[in-house]
Amino acid sequence: MKDLTTGSEGKLIFSFALPMLAGNVFQQLYNVVDSIVVGRAIGKEALAAVGANFPFIFALISFVVGIAIGSTVVISQFFGAGKMKEVKRTIDTLYIFMFFAALVVSLTGIVFARPIFRLIDLPPDVLPDAVSYFKVYATGFIFFFGYQGTSAIMRGLGDSKTPFYFLGGSTLLNVALDLLFVLVFRWGIKGVAAATVVAQAAAFFAIIFYMNRYHRFLDFRPLQMKFDRDIFKKSLRIGLPTGFQQTFVAFGFMALYRIVNLFGTPTIAAYSIAVRIDSFAAMPAMNFSAALATFTGQNMGAGKMERVHKGLKVTLIMANVVAVFISVIALLFARPLMAVFTKDPAVIEIGKHYLLIVPLFYMVFATMFTINGVMRGAGDTLVPMFFTIISLWFVRIPASYFLSQKIGVTGIWWGIPIAWFVGLLLAFSYYKTGRWKRKVVVKHPSFSSSDDAR
Repeated sequence: MKDLTTGSEGKLIFSFALPMLAGNVFQQLYNVVDSIVVGRAIGKEALAAVGANFPFIFALISFVVGIAIGSTVVISQFFGAGKMKEVKRTIDTLYIFMFFAALVVSLTGIVFARPIFRLIDLPPDVLPDAVSYFKVYATGFIFFFGYQGTSAIMRGLGDSKTPFYFLGGSTLLNVALDLLFVLVFRWGIKGVAAATVVAQAAAFFAIIFYMNRYHRFLDFRPLQMKFDRDIFKKSLRIGLPTGFQQTFVAFGFMALYRIVNLFGTPTIAAYSIAVRIDSFAAMPAMNFSAALATFTGQNMGAGKMERVHKGLKVTLIMANVVAVFISVIALLFARPLMAVFTKDPAVIEIGKHYLLIVPLFYMVFATMFTINGVMRGAGDTLVPMFFTIISLWFVRIPASYFLSQKIGVTGIWWGIPIAWFVGLLLAFSYYKTGRWKRKVVVKHPSFSSSDDAR
């Protein structure tokens, strides 16, 4: 546990974001290793199948993860205010919710996997592999949610390092199992999914063992947990908009895949690889934003608004410096990056064009996400949800479809930065109004209306 209400804002946010960033790099390696092994050892159809699973899986888990984010904000504000009993009740409530949510999501996904893949017009040569991969992957949702819930709890308490250590070990295990199950046992695409499930289960059980042994306050004892309705309502108020936002984003990705699918299997495979690379580029901004959200939550809980404003300024600088560096790497090494995943020249060429367009605008994405981090930390997640819906459903998808009909597949890629610009404009305009400060869980008289316009 770490107090973020005193000390250098920049150093605290950077040191808090760094383990999360490293942890998410490891988590993304799950997907990257899957894609490399599948693309090189099985083929582009299987690679397209794994890529097509991403928006479907994201759609299933996003709502639940959004609720967990809401709990993180509640925990951070209670912790900043020194209300430890409320912190413990929030932790118990989150675990109970995550358990039942995992059961519902797993069963729903398994039943509707094939109809959903047909709905997005997945090509017949990709559909069987996509369904096979998902049905195995879905058995691990309970471990995934358990680990995500534990990570959310620790982030709310200012500890971003512990989850990183266990996730790192889990990723190494996943790499080893990928190679074993696919190259040695010849289990094909099911082996890739099975490796991820086993690795996720190992991460969850390992971190629970650690908590029970070294952090008695955070001990995981299911039979002694109590569900607190009032706490859950607070988490829902903050988490529901985030959950809906994540869900709308997930369905937006599925709609984009439907547009991509119109251009055939090589384009699907190329897009699947480009999205993997893109996810690495997006992680610094997303993790700086998450660190800023916890920083904001604790400082608003402690009534220190001035530190929130300073925290935003230094985070914007850090996030944009990293964004520029990543953009240069992606632009200079577009073709070699694609070639890591596949030997198919058509797939490489299509993906290269993606990486010559989208990385030009990573600074826009980083700025947008950082500003949203302040509002999430304050507990205002409803308005950013509408901004996301507008930029995705009313800008990105229509623009991608329209431009793809005019200039081909590259038109899909141009729809992405157009939507980011709209999202940034909306987020910045709302931040300047200061209305997000009124959503804080722990109220302080120091938050005056005169401070709203800062």
